[in-house]
Amino acid sequence: MTAFDCRSAWRAVRDAAMASHAERATATRVVVQWGHCSQAVGAGEIHRRLAQLFQGRDDVVVVAAGCDGACFAATQVIVEFPHGAARFFDRVGGDDDLSEIVAAADGGAPQRVRPEAELEGFFSSQHIALMEGIGSVDPTSLDEYVAGTGYRGLAAALAMSPEAVIGLVLDAGLLGRGGAYFPAARKWQAARRVNATRRHLVVNAEEGEPGVFKDRHLMEGNPHRIIEGAVIAAYAAGAENVVIYINAEADLSADRMAAALSVAESAGLVGSDVLGSGFDCAVTVRRGAGGYVCGEETTLLNTVEGRRREPRLRPPFPTDAGLYGEPTVINNAETLANLPAILRGGARRFASVGLDEARGTRLVSLSGAVRRPGLAEVPMGTTVRQVIDLVGGGVPEGRALGFAVVGGPSSGLLPASELDVPLRPGMLHTSGVVMGAGGIVVFDDRTSPVQVSARLAQYNAAESCGKCTPCREGTPRIAEALGRIAVNEPRDSDLKDLQDLAEIVGAASLCGLGQMAGNPVTSLLHFYGDTLSAAAGE
Repeated sequence: MTAFDCRSAWRAVRDAAMASHAERATATRVVVQWGHCSQAVGAGEIHRRLAQLFQGRDDVVVVAAGCDGACFAATQVIVEFPHGAARFFDRVGGDDDLSEIVAAADGGAPQRVRPEAELEGFFSSQHIALMEGIGSVDPTSLDEYVAGTGYRGLAAALAMSPEAVIGLVLDAGLLGRGGAYFPAARKWQAARRVNATRRHLVVNAEEGEPGVFKDRHLMEGNPHRIIEGAVIAAYAAGAENVVIYINAEADLSADRMAAALSVAESAGLVGSDVLGSGFDCAVTVRRGAGGYVCGEETTLLNTVEGRRREPRLRPPFPTDAGLYGEPTVINNAETLANLPAILRGGARRFASVGLDEARGTRLVSLSGAVRRPGLAEVPMGTTVRQVIDLVGGGVPEGRALGFAVVGGPSSGLLPASELDVPLRPGMLHTSGVVMGAGGIVVFDDRTSPVQVSARLAQYNAAESCGKCTPCREGTPRIAEALGRIAVNEPRDSDLKDLQDLAEIVGAASLCGLGQMAGNPVTSLLHFYGDTLSAAAGE
């Protein structure tokens, strides 16, 4: 496959979007940040009432945007004026707030300011790249996305050969962001090398881990960025079929992805003959079958094919024989969202942020006992403590930091004394704690680490698909032993059994759920083993 000259088709799409966007730029915009987080505190109702209050007015438009990551301040509303100034409102709820917003839209504002120091503190320590525009742009509007930098990366990719795109992304050093951190472009290379008449690319946006919500923010706030990245990757891999796989419960994410996909297809950015290049790329949205294990690559493929949600034996790997037995690339949504910027700005710019061995930024889902929970974007190499203290503002006043669960239920916990570890691929600590998909759940000094570990073990046991014996039988036994210890009723053999089970389940399980299910145990025993031994009378 060779590069295509799609400049003429791209200019037509760009010019039409810019003209349409300019026509609407004379109106005041009332932007309601409505994501899965703010939906829980009434963002949908706030959007409905504001739309009703401004109904029939040509000078004001009410827009539903995604959450900019400051979930603690939800619901946020921004009044943007045509001359560039803006008013920011946070924690919007009652009638008085809505009246103030209406008055602001009618009266103008002298300067662009945020409402409080908490929001400034949340954003000042971040490096915004993937989250740029989220919270202010209409996520389903092609015009707004293209008026920024949207689909320029795709146009640049189609002007290159697939091999050149692969080389550029390899030079940038983009690693996967789903948890394994495999070089993204290596998968494209592997799939291209297989002699096949059809290839597939699957966007893994299943995101079933508790305490992880980065992909949902991207899908709800800027779905076009994921679509653009997916088409770039498909072009590089030689895949003409893209499946965007979304969690069964992520309704808002699925709705916005589908709406953005519809307008992108109408503009010739996906589907047949993308931008007149001769490259065909069909893109569809599929919903997950439910369950944490669906995020595992081969389980995901089984559910797309209508099979049981359980993993496959590997090899063969998906790049050799994946969806319907054909070569398949599976990339995480956050991974693909990095591609437009790499194609626009080049490898060097992307690689200038982060670590030599892990370049770029990392989306971190921060929750629990912090003053400012939300989604943060920080350079790779930022420490866990910096995320908690600088971005999250530390634990609430009057409490002390106890520990943090880092990396989700398949990782482990770090006590307060061990939080100066940098976010990077692989092990963060020899105890078995990994970065995983980038979740950090903070606990203060009122919470027992044993009880939290027991809860993680219960979750892993409940989510086991049951296909392989070590995971099916071992994870419930881990949960039972930790449960007894948590209520101070341990058996004499529980600590020894936990050590053995963590090792056996991890070594003998078929997929990542079982292979990592022992990590909460190993980290608990590493940091709190002496305390547990004393409690057990050993």
